[in-house]
Amino acid sequence: MTTTTLDSATPFTLIGGVPTVEAFVDRFYDLMDEEPAYMALRALHGPDLGPMRESLSSFLTAWLGGPREWFDRRPGACVMSAHSRVPVTAETAAQWTEAMSRALADTGVDPAIGAQINAAFARMAGGMAARPAARALNG
Repeated sequence: MTTTTLDSATPFTLIGGVPTVEAFVDRFYDLMDEEPAYMALRALHGPDLGPMRESLSSFLTAWLGGPREWFDRRPGACVMSAHSRVPVTAETAAQWTEAMSRALADTGVDPAIGAQINAAFARMAGGMAARPAARALNG
């Protein structure tokens, strides 16, 4: 029998793989679509969230240590380049991080692992809000 230690396991494996990633991404977009608290974040997206659900699930699968299909389909792309024309503000970055935190918790991701993942999400979102174009929006 093969055992996986925490030291060698990826976050992708630890949270349950693709089904869990898809579940928390779906919950994230449901929250964004339904909750008035995320209105500014929702306004950054088109009316059809389907393509975004697929893209974010694929990106996060790779980012968390699973299959790298998102990167294979977009050589040289990264999360910052994918959002280069999106006016991310401190407000929308905070909404994104909060909604992701709720989605991780709502889908049963282990709280300790979820907290680590969401801390990285907060750094990514903060980096997007700190870009030169975003600094102008943030005043």
